[in-house]
Amino acid sequence: MKKGEVPQHRSVLESANLREMCYAVDENGEYTTELSSGWDPKTIALENALKEIEERVEKARQQVLAQEASPILYYMELHKMDPTILASYVGIWTWRVKRHLKPNVFKKMRPATLQKYADVFDITLEELKHIHH
Repeated sequence: MKKGEVPQHRSVLESANLREMCYAVDENGEYTTELSSGWDPKTIALENALKEIEERVEKARQQVLAQEASPILYYMELHKMDPTILASYVGIWTWRVKRHLKPNVFKKMRPATLQKYADVFDITLEELKHIHH
């Protein structure tokens, strides 16, 4: 596309004061870069992805409040992680993270292990133990 044709549709990027770099052809037929605030198809996909993330976080919060999961699940979803990624940050095996997602296991965890999770999530130990209603 030509430099003047790079889409500048309204998007969530715009509200975050961000722009995406795109390649375009200038008036001399040379490739150059141009900033775009977004284009409708990409905006729709991005908004759908953000909505799905919000829904996953809320579902995790409800599971914790119903004592079906430990608070680690909530913070993991809030930080857009999965058990494998979280395990790499905490420095433990993935199967242990999955085990720590169980509320009965979480209640018996050592403070040092809980502190590792709190550090990864950049929260206090008390925040890790109690999510907001």
